Amino acid sequence: MEKFIRDERTGLRYELIGDYYLIAGEDEPEGRPIGIWGQRHLRYLKQHRKVLYSELLISGKLNDYLADLNERAEELFSRLVKQLVEKEGVTEALKAENLMLWVQKMNSIRNTAMEIVSNDLIYA
Repeated sequence: MEKFIRDERTGLRYELIGDYYLIAGEDEPEGRPIGIWGQRHLRYLKQHRKVLYSELLISGKLNDYLADLNERAEELFSRLVKQLVEKEGVTEALKAENLMLWVQKMNSIRNTAMEIVSNDLIYA
């Protein structure tokens, strides 16, 4: 079977994926990056939300959906890190006094923020 076929009547191009021909996306690369958060959500969709994944893929909205989610996740992550830094009192003065303690606290803050973003956006 051919990898790509074109329907002359409709002008649509189809790609062989597994045993089925699905409408092929545009040949041009997407302008918006999916990013790490989008890739994690894509993995989640493929494993746990197969119907939603198929609907987004077939409609051609998957990349935009993942790029939007990635942007929201990045904004939430940045906001959470800033809030937690203020709450924990992690300052540049602490960094100058005790670098290892500052690194430990920043790693803890980043891990906390990553867990919140993952639970609220990525695996929801």
